[in-house]
Amino acid sequence: MPTDRVQLYDTTLRDGSQMEGISLSVEDKIRITKKLDELGFEWIEGGFPGSNPKDAEYFRRLRDVKLRHAKVSAFGGTRKPNTTCETDANIQSMVAADTPGVTLVGKASLYQVTDILETTPEENLAMIADTVRYFKQLGKTVFFDAEHFFDGFYGDPDYSLQCLVTAARAGADALVLCDTNGGMTTRRMLQAIEAVQQRVKDVRLGIHLHNDAGLAVANSLHAVEAGVWQVQGCVNGYGERCGNADILTVAADLKLKYGIDVLDDEQLARLTEVANYVAELANMALNPQTPYVGASAFAHKAGYHVAGIIKDERAYQHVDPALVGNRSRVLVSELSGQRNLLMKLKEVGLDFLSQDEIKQLLELVKEREAQGYQYEGAEASFEMLVRRSLPGYRAPFELEDFVIVERRRVRKGDGANEMLAEAMVKLNINGETVHTAHEGNGPVNALDGAVRKALNPLFPQLERVKLVDYKVRILDSQSATGARVRVLIESTDGTRHWTTVGSSTDIIEASWLALADALEYALTTEG
Repeated sequence: MPTDRVQLYDTTLRDGSQMEGISLSVEDKIRITKKLDELGFEWIEGGFPGSNPKDAEYFRRLRDVKLRHAKVSAFGGTRKPNTTCETDANIQSMVAADTPGVTLVGKASLYQVTDILETTPEENLAMIADTVRYFKQLGKTVFFDAEHFFDGFYGDPDYSLQCLVTAARAGADALVLCDTNGGMTTRRMLQAIEAVQQRVKDVRLGIHLHNDAGLAVANSLHAVEAGVWQVQGCVNGYGERCGNADILTVAADLKLKYGIDVLDDEQLARLTEVANYVAELANMALNPQTPYVGASAFAHKAGYHVAGIIKDERAYQHVDPALVGNRSRVLVSELSGQRNLLMKLKEVGLDFLSQDEIKQLLELVKEREAQGYQYEGAEASFEMLVRRSLPGYRAPFELEDFVIVERRRVRKGDGANEMLAEAMVKLNINGETVHTAHEGNGPVNALDGAVRKALNPLFPQLERVKLVDYKVRILDSQSATGARVRVLIESTDGTRHWTTVGSSTDIIEASWLALADALEYALTTEG
């Protein structure tokens, strides 16, 4: 929903992809563009076409993509020193991107101009003016990203302001003030914004903040309060070093705390979906503590908190989680009381246990957690623990025995050594013993393959179940190699995600316990 009050500008595909560990394919970028368009963002920064072939290909493919809400901008720097826009390859790559808008980054710090860019202050101003004017003559919307503005302002305020004045006079549609190093405190940022507003009165301002001091979201909101029109940020706070302002948190805060309709209600309700969607494509696990959209954003562990939300969810939640597409969760651990269990059982549709059964279950949970289990992060294992305690429950399979042999062999061709594991498994399935074997690149892989070889013919739905994450934690480092370990396995069937846990002094047994829970959960809870 466009608004004249605040505009959301997403830079996940450019600045966000500079985060360590993220590498988006062209297809990933197209899919994220469509998802952000559905969310209702007004501008999406597609990438830097002059920096790599992948971004150039993205802009070529984008021409065939129909967007309902968003416009896409190409990002690039001002022309190089002592050249022209017509001969600058990066400038021409932005022209070739054929987008309705461009975002031009230019130095707004005298130190950066003289010591890093190694040109004169006058030439830098000419670079800004020439490039902005060039793209305005091509009919583009031009956002001028004033790089290092805040640090530059406190080094030489007159020059940093002169850079903004130059871009404004050349026709820039908005001047975006960048805290490029991410260290600006709130008061100093607001003082600089006030100075800009006094010097440049007729051009809209934007804000682009990095999170190195942990202030990116808060400072973005303070900037809006001070009259800044455009807020730039990245989904899930992705970005170089410590990341950028989380655009989803900013959007939720503006909508729910400030009453500014940057998104409509239906779009707001998709925030959690979008956060997880982008995290999946980025191959980055979403931080569960992420405000509004994280799995723990509305999770309750303390017994008195649970007692409160049973009476009224507002007792320990600042907003209704459904507004952002999330939900309340009750965690089960050794700290839990009976209320936690009752709420948790209702969540999974198993709220028909007696009071005595609830007490027994609580004691079992505490006993298991003393052995190294942790159910608050492995809700599928908790559900299986409950189901197995119910009268009449029959497991779809049971392990009778397994043997794993590891060996090293010389690989043909290059003569290199490689480790191989072979698992031999006996499973009881519907009263019959099935004996299978499988070779894998490690003991867990081999065990998984052998079990699936036995189960898949009878349960073909397991073909869709994939392991997406595997974590091992040592629980008692003082015991060295004899320590108990906890294994967490995250699985998906393409639509659902679930996590299971196993614990043992033997890492293979712990892995099996988590794996067995994952497969049994898939079979017994299939919708």
